[in-house]
Amino acid sequence: MDRNRFPSRLGPMDHHLLAEGTHLRAYEKLGAHPTVLEGVAGTAFAVWAPSARRVSVVGPFNGWDGRRHPLRPSDSGVWEGFVPGVGPGELYKFELEGPQGGLLALKADPFAFRCELPPRTASVVHGLGGYAWGDAGWMAARGRVPIHRAPFSAYEVHLGSWRRRPDGRYLNYREIAEQLIPYVKYLGFTHVELLPVSEHPFYGSWGYQPLGLFAPTGRYGTPEDFKAFVDAFHQAGLGVVLDWVPAHFPEDAHGLGFFDGTHLYEHADPRQGRHMDWGTLIYNYGRREVQTFLLANALYWLDQFHIDGLRVDAVASMLYLDYSREPGQWLPNRHGGRENLEALAFLRRLNETVYAEHPDTFTIAEESTAWPGVSRPTSAGGLGFGFKWNMGWMHDTLLHFSRPMPHRRFHHDELTFSLLYHGTENFVLPLSHDEVVHGKRSLLGRMPGSAWERLANLRLLLAWAFAHPGKKLVFMGAELGQEREWSHATALDWGLLDRPDHKGIHDLLRDLNALYRARTSLHEGDCEPGGFTWIECGDRANSVLSLLRLGPAPGDLTAVILNFTALVYRDYRVGVPPADAFEEILNTDAPAYGGQGFLNPGRLRPEAVPQHGHRQSLPLTLPPLGAVFLRPAAGGVE
Repeated sequence: MDRNRFPSRLGPMDHHLLAEGTHLRAYEKLGAHPTVLEGVAGTAFAVWAPSARRVSVVGPFNGWDGRRHPLRPSDSGVWEGFVPGVGPGELYKFELEGPQGGLLALKADPFAFRCELPPRTASVVHGLGGYAWGDAGWMAARGRVPIHRAPFSAYEVHLGSWRRRPDGRYLNYREIAEQLIPYVKYLGFTHVELLPVSEHPFYGSWGYQPLGLFAPTGRYGTPEDFKAFVDAFHQAGLGVVLDWVPAHFPEDAHGLGFFDGTHLYEHADPRQGRHMDWGTLIYNYGRREVQTFLLANALYWLDQFHIDGLRVDAVASMLYLDYSREPGQWLPNRHGGRENLEALAFLRRLNETVYAEHPDTFTIAEESTAWPGVSRPTSAGGLGFGFKWNMGWMHDTLLHFSRPMPHRRFHHDELTFSLLYHGTENFVLPLSHDEVVHGKRSLLGRMPGSAWERLANLRLLLAWAFAHPGKKLVFMGAELGQEREWSHATALDWGLLDRPDHKGIHDLLRDLNALYRARTSLHEGDCEPGGFTWIECGDRANSVLSLLRLGPAPGDLTAVILNFTALVYRDYRVGVPPADAFEEILNTDAPAYGGQGFLNPGRLRPEAVPQHGHRQSLPLTLPPLGAVFLRPAAGGVE
């Protein structure tokens, strides 16, 4: 084929922006694009491979013969060409001759919009567009209420193991949406958060080792099927957050590693370019074209799939050059420090770009260290994320709940420490997939005590998460009280819902979500220092915490009292703000949830007994391993 017969789809400005690292919609030019050139239908191919001697596109259409369709080079390092007669659905790869001569392993297209179903590794020609969205109402309203002040409660889902067909096969995107949407709405969540859907060779990586960053995994259907999934959630009033992985990629031969015979996407030096824990490769964030690749991919999911938020995986591993490395296994930065300056610049640019291009979306960092200002604006010296996962709260809380109840009073600070720093970031409180795998046990499996006490502890854990300032995230299966660890290979243990004690966990989570969404005092101040104050944090002798969540209006408050022992406390006195009366609006010990029924019914009138800095107080019954939520009774605020 004469590679110069057809004109280029890339103009001089495209080449300039690609070389400059500022082509934010690079996916519109690179990759494979079905099109018509000079009246001829076919596909235009373009791939960045600056060190290659030759690049050809190969597939069944030319017998996988690289001599048939060579691409033409350019000064920007992009090779491109047009192949007549090739259309959507065709398989293809790139054949490259390295800088020293010799053919490399056939490479999948880094910008492919669709991939063969693993373990097959070819890319699939698939154009942009072609889907008629029905979520205009959602998109128009999105962002009207700032997400920091809105209720945000995410149900974290791994699509391959939430449910399966009776024969064990996967549901597809549309089938999952049909079943998942009413379930999530019933439970009262505001969003689903999906473990990564970008194509990944190894299913057991759960998507966290992606190679087809622009391709929704074919395990569950086509890109249009995934668009329909997101569309259906939006039309049902639910947001979709996507886990996104810019920290590393696997070194499968058909992937990005040693792409053009050089270390193009990754660092050449393994002290910079290899993850010690995961056996994967680290992106070279200092290379402008690599930044373009990642930034374009982030915008691709927001542009083309209407994703509402990106949760950025493994940010801590990006920030530190010595992450999980011993002395001598890493190279310091130009100042002699351990900070990855190029990754820092990339993360700041990522957040600036996302919020500039899609100000009604948000980003979340999974960052497990005390790096300052993760969710502060870049203009104030921060990294610019909208939120940060509070891994410290998660670790301390789950450690505390694993302790025998009589010992908890000696470790009371594990519960209170997170409230010392909660105002330093915009936090999400994660009870995530990472905490129910690899021998850590399920949430229920961590709980001590008798069968009843273990379930009561799980109810108390969920109540603590919803009482604590911060947005919420709960991984699938927690609402069932699942005993075994999560496995990506099988569906959740849905039969547990036939057991009243486990159904009680499910219904409690539904009611906690409803309360969280309905009461501004429980969500508007999630990320504000003024949204919380202690009533009493120091009653370690009884292992009791009491706090107030405060809304924006006078008298807009919710009082929460939590008992972390298996004892019943009668006439436990709690100081309360001025009000004529209070009422119990949720008690985790209600019989409907599997509790024993130690409740506080009716109107609760404060007594003129000073307590906890308040001039009046309430004598309450505190249920064993239970939480009590109170509000001023209607018409009762002074």
